[in-house]
Amino acid sequence: MIVQDLLATLSGVLVGFVLGLVGGGGSVLAVPLLVYLVGVSSPHVAIGTSAVAVAVSALFNLIGHARAGNVKWPCALVFAAAGTAGAAVGSTIGKQFDGARLLMLFGLVMIAIAGLMFLNRRNGGDVHVRLTRTSAPQLMPWLLAYGAGVGALSGFFGIGGGFLIVPGIIAATDMPLIFAIGSSLVSVFAFGLTTSANYALSGLIDWTLVAFFIAGGMAGGVAGRYCATKLAGHKQALATSFAVIVGAVGGYVVWRGLAG
Repeated sequence: MIVQDLLATLSGVLVGFVLGLVGGGGSVLAVPLLVYLVGVSSPHVAIGTSAVAVAVSALFNLIGHARAGNVKWPCALVFAAAGTAGAAVGSTIGKQFDGARLLMLFGLVMIAIAGLMFLNRRNGGDVHVRLTRTSAPQLMPWLLAYGAGVGALSGFFGIGGGFLIVPGIIAATDMPLIFAIGSSLVSVFAFGLTTSANYALSGLIDWTLVAFFIAGGMAGGVAGRYCATKLAGHKQALATSFAVIVGAVGGYVVWRGLAG
C-alpha cells in the first residue's frame, strides 16, 4: 500500500503539472496512470477517483491563473454552466459501459483531438474578447453549444475535459490559448465535481488515493503554471506541447487496449 500511495502521489504531480501548463489533459493522464501505474483494477473506480482529484487540482490551478489575469470570467462561467448539465447526463451513461471499451474510446478521442489541435495551431486570437451585452448575441450561442457538448463528453468519459474545453473555448470565442487555458479550469472544476458526485453515489471512488493524488497535484500545479507563464509568448510551443501530450497518452491507451 505504501508503494501504491507513493505512485498515486507521483501521478498527481504529473497531472497537476499538465493542468497548470495546458489547462487540460489532467484526467486524460490521470485515468491511465491510475489503471496502469498505480494498479487500480476497475476502470470505473479509476475514473471516479480521478474526477475528484482533478476537480480539486483544477481549482488550485485556477486560483493561480486567475491571479495572473488569464481567466475570461464571463465566458468561462457560461461555458461551465452549459457543460455541467451535460456532464451529469454523460456520466450516467458512461457508468453503463464496459470499462475496457470505455478506455479504448477514451484513447481514440484523445488522438483525434490532438490531431485537430496540432493542425489548427495559430499565433492569433482576440486578446480583447469579452462577453458583454453587445457581444452576447454572437458569443452566447457558441459558448452554450460547445459547453453542453464538451460537458456531455466529459461526463461520459469521466474526465475533467480540459483537453476538450480548451479547443472548445477557442472555437467559441477566438481567445488566445493562454486565456483559454486559464478559463478552461473553471469548467474542469465544475465538470469534475459533477462527475465525481455521480460516481460517489455508486461507491466508485477510492478516497485514500484521492488524498495522495491531490497532494501531488498541488505541487505539480505550481511548476506547471510557472512554465505556462514563461511559454505564453511562444504560443506555437504551448499549442504543440498540448497536442503532443494528449496524442501520446491517447496512443498508449489504445495500444494497451489492443494488446489486452
